[in-house]
Amino acid sequence: MSNQKIAVVTDSSAHIPNTMQTGLDITVIPLWLIWEDQNLRDGIDIQPEEFYRRLRHASKLPTTAQPTVKEFVDLFKQLERQSDAIVAVLASSRISGTVASAEKAKEELPGIPIRVVDSLSSSMGQGLIVLAAARAAAEGRALDEVVHAAESMRKNSHLLFVVDTLEYLHKGGRISGGKRLLGTALQIKPLLQFKDGQIVPLAQARTKRKAIELLLEIVEERLAGGRMVEAAIVDVENPEDGEAVKAMIEDRFQPESVFRSGVSPVVGTHVGPGALGIAFYGD
Repeated sequence: MSNQKIAVVTDSSAHIPNTMQTGLDITVIPLWLIWEDQNLRDGIDIQPEEFYRRLRHASKLPTTAQPTVKEFVDLFKQLERQSDAIVAVLASSRISGTVASAEKAKEELPGIPIRVVDSLSSSMGQGLIVLAAARAAAEGRALDEVVHAAESMRKNSHLLFVVDTLEYLHKGGRISGGKRLLGTALQIKPLLQFKDGQIVPLAQARTKRKAIELLLEIVEERLAGGRMVEAAIVDVENPEDGEAVKAMIEDRFQPESVFRSGVSPVVGTHVGPGALGIAFYGD
């Protein structure tokens, strides 16, 4: 047990539901959406409901941007006044410049103990890693122990997801044009995962129902006979499938806890409406 107070920071792409944050102190720095002539802070200036309503009628997709170095510097200085050290668990450096901004801010603040953890994930894959750090901090763990908790969860957790189309990931530069064209031509439902911080194909199915069945089979393979401890089911304007998958997870794997979440506008920009995912870890 340590007397240190560790501040835990993440970015808005994690989009952790409040139901999972009970008793925890997590500071969120927003990413940016650039839409026509507007610069919008993710989850502050625009909420998911408004974002998807606007997206349905948009002729041009928004672009996204990481927080600036100055924004991180200002946040870290603010947190220094009320904490002894800072652990920032951020979106994968392979798809976002957020880690790079935080590292540069850290260099400008050599007097503040700051540790930056690359989640190598996003959405609730990132969220589970953030929660592991925040729970360790709430238990009064020392700085190295909080970082270790995050890194251990990064190693042991999974994020798998299904998208209706690869078009959004392609337009956002998250997959290649060849993969997008293949998915469109075959009208498949692609299953994707984060591997080494990048979004890569995992499998494919002809229908959403088959994709969900395959998703659950892969979850079972990943558990390798172990027990599911915690899971978060995320959806993008797809609550019916989200609730159905939650029920399937509860029935099939009987985790200690399973939560429901949406995704932030920044993540929704890249995966598109209809996407469905599960973040989980076993014992």
